[in-house]
Amino acid sequence: MTRMDDLVVVGAGPYGLSIAAHAAAAGLGVRVLGRPMASWRDHMPEGMFLKSEPWSSNLSAPGGRHTLGEYCAGLGVAAEHGSPLPIGTFSAYGLWFARRAAPEVEEVTVTEVTPQGEGFLIRTAEGPPLLARTVALAVGVMPFTRYPEILRELPPGHVSHSSDHRDLARFAGLDVAVLGAGQAALETAALLAEAGARPSLVARRARLNWNTVPQPLERPLKRSLREPHSGLGTGWRSWVWSELPWAVRRLPAPTRERIAATALGPAGAWWLRERFERRVPALLGHRLERATAVGGRTRLGLITTAGESVVLETAHVVAATGFAPDLRRLELLDARLRAALETVGDGGTPELSAGFESSWPGLFFAGLLTAPSFGPSMRFVHGAGFTAGRLVRGVRKRLGARGPLPGSTGGARADRAAAGHP
Repeated sequence: MTRMDDLVVVGAGPYGLSIAAHAAAAGLGVRVLGRPMASWRDHMPEGMFLKSEPWSSNLSAPGGRHTLGEYCAGLGVAAEHGSPLPIGTFSAYGLWFARRAAPEVEEVTVTEVTPQGEGFLIRTAEGPPLLARTVALAVGVMPFTRYPEILRELPPGHVSHSSDHRDLARFAGLDVAVLGAGQAALETAALLAEAGARPSLVARRARLNWNTVPQPLERPLKRSLREPHSGLGTGWRSWVWSELPWAVRRLPAPTRERIAATALGPAGAWWLRERFERRVPALLGHRLERATAVGGRTRLGLITTAGESVVLETAHVVAATGFAPDLRRLELLDARLRAALETVGDGGTPELSAGFESSWPGLFFAGLLTAPSFGPSMRFVHGAGFTAGRLVRGVRKRLGARGPLPGSTGGARADRAAAGHP
């Protein structure tokens, strides 16, 4: 008979690993399914840097252990405020965290999560099905890549998403149009130029927004009160999104949806500006109207804010247009279950309890899909610190705070996490 675990976490990125660390420390029988730090290891080009500050980029373990700063100190690498870290360093930190704080990750591909009895059946591409009393979906952003509809009719090879590329050297010597105005677009364009490509940026915005050099952590009291630091930046608005997700959840659904869609809008990191402006021409205030394949090239029809038509021909188009959370795109979740979930307003994201539980008992969500419930911090690694402990408390509440099931390995996993052993 298949064992029924207390909790199965689907996804092994910052949110999934953080949830697993808290669940193991709480004595739950927990399994983690997925490729550790997959989005960071497989879907970000070589040479990218972490935009957030090192002190606000920690995965979450009970007691605040296993921080990014601790990992970097062990390598003799400085993790300092105002000094960006390579994405590769952060990815390696996530793997280090997984070895010390969480149960061993099972690198399988989850294909189906469906209700069964009072729990869930989880199927994978690699092995027999699993049974769980509760499930936490921490699937990251990759199921939710957003493309302009106009690009969807282009043949394969003409267009890609910014998250499709680990190595941009394949574009050396080619014209590449990068669509977007956020960090992914700006950094991808700069890296393309540095790899020998000829990128140009196309954005609807009339001007690009750039973050300013971060203020020192130690400042006069008056200045700190006027513009407090937070995990999402400086200022009271950022502080609210960073530190009070529970308060955001209490707002009316339309307000939460608007905040999730508009707060902390597209902007480039301060350290990227010179690299970008020196190498990349930008067509600002240009809206994409049409896209046509012409032989091996792509012809983009653009409209300026003044209504003028502009034609741009390019060898390839990279859509750095972000991610749009939508339950309908979460194909691993049983279709009838998806259709039954209560959603935030008229949107496609789940309405959640204070413990991140959906309207389907025992089904929990973490990460991007929770932004319209808890605010924009759920789009960033920083949000894992708020999510992990509360979600595990929600799981324990759903389980009746019974602790591990008889015969489960929850206690051993908790000992391993508490001791910090790999």
